[in-house]
Amino acid sequence: MEPAGNLLFLLEPVSLALMITAIFVTCFSAFRSLNYAKNKGRSLKLPVATFTIDRSHAVLLPISSSCVLLIMFYLFTSFSALVTAIVTFTAMYSLYFCLSPYVTYMNSQFGLADPIVSRCCPKSFTRTRGMLVLFSVATVLAWLVSGHWILNNLLVIAICVSYVCHVRLPNIKICTLLLVCLFLYDIFWVYYSENFFGANVMVSVATQQASNPVHTLATSLRLPGQKMITKQLDMPVKLMFPRNLFGGFASKTGSKYMMLGLGDMAMPSMLLAVVLYYDNRKSRELAILTDSSAKRGCKLCKYIWFAVTGYAVGLVATFVTGLLTHHPQPALLFLVPSTLGPVIIVSLIRKEFTELWNGPPPSISQKLERLLELRRHIRVVGGAREVGARGGAREVGANEIRPPEMGPLEMEPLIMGPPEMGSLEMVSPEMGHGDAGPSEMGTPEMKV
Repeated sequence: MEPAGNLLFLLEPVSLALMITAIFVTCFSAFRSLNYAKNKGRSLKLPVATFTIDRSHAVLLPISSSCVLLIMFYLFTSFSALVTAIVTFTAMYSLYFCLSPYVTYMNSQFGLADPIVSRCCPKSFTRTRGMLVLFSVATVLAWLVSGHWILNNLLVIAICVSYVCHVRLPNIKICTLLLVCLFLYDIFWVYYSENFFGANVMVSVATQQASNPVHTLATSLRLPGQKMITKQLDMPVKLMFPRNLFGGFASKTGSKYMMLGLGDMAMPSMLLAVVLYYDNRKSRELAILTDSSAKRGCKLCKYIWFAVTGYAVGLVATFVTGLLTHHPQPALLFLVPSTLGPVIIVSLIRKEFTELWNGPPPSISQKLERLLELRRHIRVVGGAREVGARGGAREVGANEIRPPEMGPLEMEPLIMGPPEMGSLEMVSPEMGHGDAGPSEMGTPEMKV
């Protein structure tokens, strides 16, 4: 009866709050990543570039994470101030990044004025942006002073969303490689690290606290109110909920908090983002359907819902195993099969596995970006040749900018609009502006 009785802890408020929050964060991160990609497609210049993981990155990420884990395990006391500083600035930016579009939307909805304060940055610094920066700084400072678990969770959510938006997986093949490597990484450091290092390295690093530099500074300067500043800080790398939340009946256990690591949300969120991109592209392709029932059926059968359901099942399995064994569990041991498995099985049934595995072909926006880059290079080289012609004929030097080579897919004919709007046309002298396929075209002529 004792194991069955332990399962009742899943129904206590802290367990439900932790699972619901984790599911919300993973879904929100994936949808925010999709919106960020759409905005990137509309504007080819963004202040922050995204990073795409390839096969080498997928293999090296668990190795580098293991090295960082060992450094934190043995030398955390020596580097705690540096770690706190890095996490503080990361949290400030992440919170600003998460709130920025919603503040802009509120300004547009209510017609609020947003005057430009300074033009010293690449992007004009407005009053709203300044207020948002102050709010982000104030929130992080409040966390440094109080170390409250609610502020910690807010910063964890912001860091997770920012990471998923800025780091991309191109297809399910790279996603599978990354998740399998992290699957093995999580199992080793939770189950077997104690055999090699004398302690559970993952649990030790996750639960250790850093000395608060704000408290150290206040003590050295003998500032008033230093007793109100927390001496130790939990780094915002995990969701934390107190076990006595709303009077939960597990409050008398030895552990003060229930926790879920940041990676246990961020890595599945990247998988959710990949399948959400695929679902969004498929929805655009099926937009020509006139049958409303067919459209509704397509919405209900999107891959994202299979992945989200699998994530919820994996979370429950993690908690159940932990309650039955009374031992911390590697969450990715359950989350990787429960999220990746349904997506692969459903894609095989639908005969879409190859497309999902290899990723979509280059989109029109990607081709347009490449063509616009070519136009800018042609203008630069053309200006250099004109200057050279004034001083005598010369060849373009090795250090000068050359037009990038383009593959056959990037040289497909695109009609982007009238030339006076600043677009770029590619026409054929044999076909003009017709709709004939590539096999009917002659040598393309480019007009800039």
